[in-house]
Amino acid sequence: MNFTLLEWIFLALGALLAGSSKGGLPGLNIVAVVLFAQVLPAKVATGTLLPLLIAADLVAVSLFRNSANWRTLWRLLPSTAAGVVVGALLLGRLDDRVMKTLLGGIVISLCVLQFWRSRNPIVGVALVSHPVTAGLAGALAGFTTLVANAAGPIMTLYLLAMRLTKNEFVGTTAWFFLVVNLFKLPFMLGLGLVGWQSLQLDSILAIFALTGVFLGRLVLRRLEQHIFNQVALVLAFLGGLRLLL
Repeated sequence: MNFTLLEWIFLALGALLAGSSKGGLPGLNIVAVVLFAQVLPAKVATGTLLPLLIAADLVAVSLFRNSANWRTLWRLLPSTAAGVVVGALLLGRLDDRVMKTLLGGIVISLCVLQFWRSRNPIVGVALVSHPVTAGLAGALAGFTTLVANAAGPIMTLYLLAMRLTKNEFVGTTAWFFLVVNLFKLPFMLGLGLVGWQSLQLDSILAIFALTGVFLGRLVLRRLEQHIFNQVALVLAFLGGLRLLL
């Protein structure tokens, strides 16, 4: 772990933002992925970030355990698991640049759709909550979380479309990613992306990730619902743009 001071700052800030994304600032996780990738190879960065995300998920679930919308969760989890399996099978066989461009385009398109939908209330939740729509969202989230830890923007857009309150949003997200990240862990271990060296680094960075959860929660309490929705949509858009570019 012979990192420069600047590299340590990138890693610490990335861990802090990853934790903040779990505490109530959805979308910051994609920034954490970018910061980790500035220091570590892309696949190594993905594996190193995962245990930090699980630790932050555990804290977030303890804070928002009574806020989850379980009906929404049960719609998403089966197809998400399938997406994780497909991602594990294809990881290493896909062109990284093409994949990220495709995912970025999808996220940007969904952001535009959600922006239009927010100004056209006639488009109801029924369409978004349809089993086919939920299945597609879950599968895409599962695939992207395995290959790039980048499911945040997709889940943000889906849950915004479901018109959850900000506490329901964060509680549902916390439970969703705790289950999904634990499900991912054996695949990442099998692929050699989580190991002793990455866990040593995680043990140093864990304090920043856990601090981030509480910082995110502090900010969440001060955000009004409409501002929360706007912030979440903008961060999802920036996450998609980062993938696209």
